[in-house]
Amino acid sequence: MNIKGIHHVSAITANASANYDFYTKVLGMRLVKKTVNQDDPSMYHLFYADGAGSPGTDLTFFEIKRAGHTYPGSQSISTTSLRVPTDESLNYWQERLDQYEVDRGSIEEQAGRKELTFRDHEGQRLKLVSDEFNQGVPGGIPWSKGPVPIQHGILGLGPVHLTVTDADLTKAVLMDTLGFRKLEHPVPDWQAFETGEGGNGARVYVEEQPEWKREKPGRGSVHHVAFRVEDEQELEKWKAKIQDAGFPNSGIVDRHYFKSLYFRDPNHILFELATDGPGFDTDEDKEHLGENLALPPFLEEKRREIEDRLTPLHTSNPK
Repeated sequence: MNIKGIHHVSAITANASANYDFYTKVLGMRLVKKTVNQDDPSMYHLFYADGAGSPGTDLTFFEIKRAGHTYPGSQSISTTSLRVPTDESLNYWQERLDQYEVDRGSIEEQAGRKELTFRDHEGQRLKLVSDEFNQGVPGGIPWSKGPVPIQHGILGLGPVHLTVTDADLTKAVLMDTLGFRKLEHPVPDWQAFETGEGGNGARVYVEEQPEWKREKPGRGSVHHVAFRVEDEQELEKWKAKIQDAGFPNSGIVDRHYFKSLYFRDPNHILFELATDGPGFDTDEDKEHLGENLALPPFLEEKRREIEDRLTPLHTSNPK
């Protein structure tokens, strides 16, 4: 059994339309699936990814219209990274983010990689990480029909940053249960872990802040992080291992585009294990992903009711 890397990160937005505009028209990601939260079909679930909708490139959002502000703190997934091809790409992104008046930091070096922190319009904490010297899980394929030149386009998800009260508790889950490896890291109070082939697409940073209050999530916060497993057969084995380790879990859940299993670590971080397939082209042609509202088969008979409760989200080529 092997965790291959990061599968997706799911966050919260209060406005699906504004969220779509930012992630496709500013960041140049492709909307590969416009669907609903299967557990609450009254809200959108939007999936942004590379041009092919590859596993490991998905940044997803649940629309909770009345979501309040996020009050950052511990017990949280506190930063999501996005990979870009080169160090030079970060110079391009500095200018692009300024063009759209996006709140950003400066280009800095962290653990041998150059990076650029920024926030979206709802305060979502994000980071662009250069893939120039990455060795490990390959990046995806930037969306060629978007507004960002392909040589600087987003390749997928990079390291995920967790902030917790007791880092050793999360360390034990990552290493003893999920099989991550510990890495050397130069920043005090941070620990670094990776899995599979390693590199930007398979890395987790854990920051310990024992004095911080627990984060109060809202718009601009992250709900969970998912890790990649090969298929359902392997997911069944992970289910048994997680149960043997004493963690309550969801059991295997069919998300139509992948199969999933959810559990929380002792720091209350919600982890998901998700299969690489069957993929987003299960119910849509690859050339037209995300253009229409897609529903899993068990919700199809309620389509009219669901559509009546959703605010129309008009998607078009953002060039």
